[in-house]
Amino acid sequence: VEGKLLIRLDQSKDQLNWRLTIGCSLSGKWILHWGVSYVGDTGSEWDQPPKDMRPHGSIPIKDYAIETPFKKPSKDYTFHEVKIDFNPSSAIEAIHFILKDEETGASYQHKGRDFRVSLVNYLEDDGNMIHAKSSFGKWPDAVEQLPNMVLKEEASCDSKNENRRLEGFYKEQPIVKEVSVGNIVNVAIRKFPDAANIVLHLETDIPGDVVVHWGVCRDDAKTWEIPAVPYPPETTVFRNKALRTLLQPTGNGSRALFTLDEKLDGFLFVLKLDANSWVNFQGNDFYIPLSSARSVKGQSDSENEETSGKAHTDGIINEIRNLVSGLNSEKSLQTKVKEAKESILNEIEKLAAEAYSIFRSSTPSYPEEDSDADDAEPTINISSGTGSGFEILCQGFNWESNKSGRWYMELKEKASEISSLGFTVIWLPPPTESVSPEGYMPKDLYNLNSRYGTIDELKDLVKSLHGVGLKVLGDVVLNHRCAHYQNQNGVWNIFGGRLNWDDRAVVGDDPHFQGRGNKSSGDNFHAAPNIDHSQDFVRKDLIEWLCWLREEIGYDGWRLDFVRGFWGGYVKDYLDASEPYFAVGEYWDSLSYTYGEMDHNQDAHRQRIVDWINATNGTAGAFDVTTKGILHSALERREYWRLSDQKGKPPGVVGWWPSRAVTFIENHDTGSTQGHWRFPGGKEMQGYAYILTHPGTPAVFYDHIVSHHRSEIGALISLRNRNKIHCRSIVEIVKAERDVYAATIDDRVAMKIGPGYYEPPSGPQRWSLALEGYDYKVWETSS
Repeated sequence: VEGKLLIRLDQSKDQLNWRLTIGCSLSGKWILHWGVSYVGDTGSEWDQPPKDMRPHGSIPIKDYAIETPFKKPSKDYTFHEVKIDFNPSSAIEAIHFILKDEETGASYQHKGRDFRVSLVNYLEDDGNMIHAKSSFGKWPDAVEQLPNMVLKEEASCDSKNENRRLEGFYKEQPIVKEVSVGNIVNVAIRKFPDAANIVLHLETDIPGDVVVHWGVCRDDAKTWEIPAVPYPPETTVFRNKALRTLLQPTGNGSRALFTLDEKLDGFLFVLKLDANSWVNFQGNDFYIPLSSARSVKGQSDSENEETSGKAHTDGIINEIRNLVSGLNSEKSLQTKVKEAKESILNEIEKLAAEAYSIFRSSTPSYPEEDSDADDAEPTINISSGTGSGFEILCQGFNWESNKSGRWYMELKEKASEISSLGFTVIWLPPPTESVSPEGYMPKDLYNLNSRYGTIDELKDLVKSLHGVGLKVLGDVVLNHRCAHYQNQNGVWNIFGGRLNWDDRAVVGDDPHFQGRGNKSSGDNFHAAPNIDHSQDFVRKDLIEWLCWLREEIGYDGWRLDFVRGFWGGYVKDYLDASEPYFAVGEYWDSLSYTYGEMDHNQDAHRQRIVDWINATNGTAGAFDVTTKGILHSALERREYWRLSDQKGKPPGVVGWWPSRAVTFIENHDTGSTQGHWRFPGGKEMQGYAYILTHPGTPAVFYDHIVSHHRSEIGALISLRNRNKIHCRSIVEIVKAERDVYAATIDDRVAMKIGPGYYEPPSGPQRWSLALEGYDYKVWETSS
């Protein structure tokens, strides 16, 4: 979809200040991701603008930028805009920005770089500057039509005067938004009794003429060959290598029936829509196994039973894989995304539970060890990276922990205390040498002598934590890395140490660091060179490093920093190789706001997190930033109705994919001395009463367990453990009103937060009040 980005600089009505107006003619939810640079700054990093320069509704992003939602001046306007007012006498040299589409997560730049509006010196044009060499045009309003706008180029003014004089201008930039359209392809196979053939039915809702380019294979090599007749109508042979069948229209799409020999191993195909448009499966051919349709003969009863069980569980596994693939293919379908995603994820959870119950029922029981099977907790790792489902995570540091220089030893002294509170996993700070003392600007990845302590002290700490039954997560920064040396242009992009990469390891679309790698697969982090994970040597080195950390230090899993910066498929590669017990990614971006007010519907926000989890193939969880943000508004503004989505489920990631949602209310970025997005003061225990009684994997911030909240948090953890609440527990919301939220979990626990009234109903279940604090209560059943 084509449109225009409109940029205008002019004086405010008071003639003292100036105003930069940025508009977009395309529909959608647009966000301006922007920052400033000051006179005399070296390098090209951004800074956050002064607070009096930030439009209402702006949200800080880390410490280098802010994000401001575009707004429509009125319903009659055909475009959205952001207005930035500033004083021309300030020390700001330029305003830098990129445009972000909140619905898709896509970013739009100027010639592959950030837009830059210079406020001081128009002569230093480095190719991405938007400035006064365009004529001063009239800003379009509801009456004028964008296609009729004419832009005239003028010669630049006298250079001596232009060098320091601020001039108004108006400019249009073309912008193209890519809109995904989703369709479905269904394939069903059936083996009829006493027949030597298999019937395969293929249908799709793709409109127009669709040709299936297909063949069959006889083994796992998946080598295409042409099968024997019969063929469906409208079938032709293509170069003696494949067949092409025109699907027959059905009214809602098209379909075809294929009759195949039962001895074949699989059916291979791609779809041909026209001469230049082909549809395949993530770059590969679609493959449909035919072996599952065959009957099993000539085996004893015991063999048949074993084969049947294996076939059933294999079928479940294949169905889960197909559902995950279906989720990925339908995620961009705007009209279907909510229902499709929710039904697929629910089905995956059901199938996983079914597979696990089959496993439990086929495992011998030992009454002498445990006579009560219902009370036994699973001891099996259902999936690498996602633990047992009963994890409770402790963040074992804050933003200031590095200052003592001996944090590892200090934390070692608290190991038994942390374990006794009921935690099962602890997250340690980044271990590598770092330009910043907190560890998030890593330099030499194999140098583990950091501001938190030495490598030997780290090993000693991990050993002590294991000794008290805690799993240990390492905080790994894979998105970016600080360089050791400058290139010939004075840019820091050459690395030293054991991983002595050159600028090929740096993405090529971040203008700050002049990398020679490929385009970034995510959002760029402007403070350090962003690593290009598409390079084979980078992935190989990072895999070796993660496996070395597992072996040398003893880490059990990972907390993955700034995963917005690179594709989740690379994370899957790293986790498949390092086989963590538990892994969680930090996918943090802004929630949806309209005129500064948080939207009730945050599906787009949690969808982006779910998309990242899905890109990892479900091998990692993610911090449930959506839930944290909604809790902020619900508690701060007394709007507890926000804690139920349109379908009566929790409105965060925990409502869609609870087994991958790591819920939290505070961490080292949002709490501690940074306080970038601090939880509403005095309401922390309401937040913990929510996440520690609900499904998902709850995470508790270190500062809170060494504060006056310690005993209340410990009591909630104890209640969670004794009632065996886990990441897939079932929550039923019974109240979500202005001043109260109440829910029951697994029919064992009832809770309420908020000043409003709620008591669980009397009946067969005998509820007793277990915990009570400021604006929260928790009950448990004695039945």
